[in-house]
Amino acid sequence: MKTIRQIIIKEFLQLRADKRMLPIMIIAPILQVILLGYAATVDVKNISLVVCDLDNTRESREYLTRYTNTGYFTVVEYLDKPEEIDDYLDRSKAIMGVVIPKNFGRKIQSGTPTQVQLIADGADANTANISIGYASQITAGYAQSILLERTTRAGGLRLPAQVLAQTRVWYNPDLRSANFMVPGVVAMVLMIVTTTFAAAAIVREKEIGTMEQLMVTPIKPHELIIGKLLPFIIIGAVDVGLVLGVAVLWFSIPLKGSVLLLYGLSGLFILTTLGLGLFVSTISNTQQQALMTAQFFIFFPFIFLSGFTFPIANMPQAIQVLTYFVPLRYFLEIIRGLFLKGVGIETLWPQAVTLLGFGIVILSLAVMRFQKRLG
Repeated sequence: MKTIRQIIIKEFLQLRADKRMLPIMIIAPILQVILLGYAATVDVKNISLVVCDLDNTRESREYLTRYTNTGYFTVVEYLDKPEEIDDYLDRSKAIMGVVIPKNFGRKIQSGTPTQVQLIADGADANTANISIGYASQITAGYAQSILLERTTRAGGLRLPAQVLAQTRVWYNPDLRSANFMVPGVVAMVLMIVTTTFAAAAIVREKEIGTMEQLMVTPIKPHELIIGKLLPFIIIGAVDVGLVLGVAVLWFSIPLKGSVLLLYGLSGLFILTTLGLGLFVSTISNTQQQALMTAQFFIFFPFIFLSGFTFPIANMPQAIQVLTYFVPLRYFLEIIRGLFLKGVGIETLWPQAVTLLGFGIVILSLAVMRFQKRLG
């Protein structure tokens, strides 16, 4: 135990001696959560819109006002000819164009069916689909308001039977994408920090030549491993508190679950990420190699296959099977469940057990390989 304590003290002294490393460990996670918290969003707002109103009547202006009143659309230009819309879409000066035909107002007054044309930039399919969805809702709402107005003027004639959906949204009633994405960012940042620094700390010993000195001392391999990893468990716990503080205080994300449970289950995830960092250190000779290996073989696959970026349900069946071997997937389910749903261990125990299994297996394999390299 004394030997392990001395290794831990040595590790912290090395971190303190490196004037750049410790600030990176503390400040970088905070900045990453703030920047990614704003960048990682699926909300579509301020959709740039160009309008070609060939009718220019009270009805057409009333219809267009509904676009700007939603807060989702911003009219950037009013055009005289429909073909001018193509130029705005080609140069990415607008995401959508609306063409209101001639006699739009007259047809509405006479009860004749009429159409408006919606032209969207489909290069970004997600934005295009959402924009068209917003425009379709606006058009349907406008049509319904006309029907109600006519019924009232006609003396309250009976309307055709309608089926209306009463919608209730649980867990995220405001449908803020930040409430869903920021907890995922917290998990991702925790993975990157603990894996990278654990791998770099061990590889640094190789680079400066102190690993050979440690190998000829009476220090046992398991003591060296514990002493090298424990400081990063402590730093990981500190980073958990920092990034949680940013999520709750900066982004106002509600943390409905138990903070202690979140810390405990984060420890299981850190167990896995430290094992990955230790494994990366055994196959890398320089810190640059360790960083590149972690990026291409751990971070990118984990981010893409965990459900952080793309919904797992939308992936091909073969890829969905691979996601079951990604620890980040289970931790995302845990942290989002605690943040948004406030569930407890009675609900999250399958993910917790799976993470524990991953942690034991990955850390054990990394330790065995590390011991073999020491031998």
